[in-house]
Amino acid sequence: MTSTTQVTDVLLDRAQGCLLGVALGDAMGMPGELWPRARVLAHFGWIDHFLAGPDGHFVVDGYQAGQVTDDTQQTMMLAEAILDAGGDVRAEVVARHLVDWADRVGASEGNFLGPSSARAIGKLRDGADPRTTGSGGETNGATMRIAPVGVVRASDDLEALVDAVVEATVMSHDTDVAVAGAALVAGVISAALDAPEGAGLDGLVETGYRAAEIGLGRGEKVVAASVIRRSEVARRIAEAATDDDSFLQELYETVGASVATSETVPAAIGLLVRGEGDPVRVAILAANLGGDTDTIGAIATGMAGAVSGASRIAPDLAGTLLSVNRIDPLGLAERLVTHRR
Repeated sequence: MTSTTQVTDVLLDRAQGCLLGVALGDAMGMPGELWPRARVLAHFGWIDHFLAGPDGHFVVDGYQAGQVTDDTQQTMMLAEAILDAGGDVRAEVVARHLVDWADRVGASEGNFLGPSSARAIGKLRDGADPRTTGSGGETNGATMRIAPVGVVRASDDLEALVDAVVEATVMSHDTDVAVAGAALVAGVISAALDAPEGAGLDGLVETGYRAAEIGLGRGEKVVAASVIRRSEVARRIAEAATDDDSFLQELYETVGASVATSETVPAAIGLLVRGEGDPVRVAILAANLGGDTDTIGAIATGMAGAVSGASRIAPDLAGTLLSVNRIDPLGLAERLVTHRR
């Protein structure tokens, strides 16, 4: 299908900001990945620039300052899969690209794959139908790579957007909470790309909630807290906190920062609101939260990048991300947005 969207400079800037924001939040949050908040504070003090992975870290030991993790890699993978399918989101194509990526980087041999993705990739390698391999997937791997869906699907048809979310996630995370979380984030990104100049965050987040409600009707029913209700709690914490440190502590203790979708997505919404959609500020806040900092940072900063655009990310930060990782999120976004409909 051909695009029905006129690619303006503003739309392109926001699309590029989204994918560049994923990488920014991922790399800024990488050093403290999966450390408790107290350990992040004790080891780093306050993170406000790219840092190398700490010596002895069980995942990111040896990573360079500015290096991204599988969050960005899988986001780029999904973008390539969508482009490979001519702008469509097809589960079979995404599954093939997912396995190819995992084999290329040796993902199954390290410690960075989440449990749902690792299990699904193993089944896919054995030839299983990708529409059957995502049972029980409740963790945040679906949401961490979902940004390209928000770039290629417009927010005026949320049913179609959620259909695309399902196609992008069913092979690894075929549960209602995972689909709802990914739909919420894709909905915010899509609405941000469509928003008029000066639009506030509230309307964008509400669009995300509507997409999440649709997503709750998809996938296997599991026991999990509502990503919508918990996101509302995170928003209230963000709005009421008197300073960033107390905000982060309250968010960590009340909403949580684990790999569970029901914690990751609400935490990301809280960070987006507290950072007022500024991608650099959101990335810094996420890095200091503790918990799954790289993934939460990738998700929150991807949304913030879609709100504010790549032009709000300092050239030195963008340059480091591109040179250290040899990725091209700006080019991918430019290609993706031509398929937006």
